[in-house]
Amino acid sequence: MKKKPDLSEGMGSCPIPIHSQSNILLGHGSGGKLSADLIRDVFLPAFNNPFLEKMNDSAMLPFNGGELAFTTDSFVVDPVFFPGGNIGSLAIHGTVNDLAVAGARPLYISAAFILEEGFPIESLQQIVISMQRACEE
Repeated sequence: MKKKPDLSEGMGSCPIPIHSQSNILLGHGSGGKLSADLIRDVFLPAFNNPFLEKMNDSAMLPFNGGELAFTTDSFVVDPVFFPGGNIGSLAIHGTVNDLAVAGARPLYISAAFILEEGFPIESLQQIVISMQRACEE
């Protein structure tokens, strides 16, 4: 059995793991340093794309003499319903935020759903309604 870290030693409650791991960690999806490391080490070499190489939250693509901001995002939270919202509103606001930090005005959004077997349709309907309301904001 592994010994738990002594938090009194200043280690903190959520240390960044050593980078020699060979498996995906929850922190890889956080949008922080581990996410950036994963993109740099795995995706950049595979795709060799100048827009991706900028490592921004969205890509500014040339379009009709101007620029089009493009982004995609995904979210995994447990529980999917939490105080103040749910995964649907989080997904819309988080994706729109990626555009906002690039100075873009969101006009369109796409969504993809990975639904576990047995997930209640009533819950899905609540999530989709919260997405619709977030889009109206």
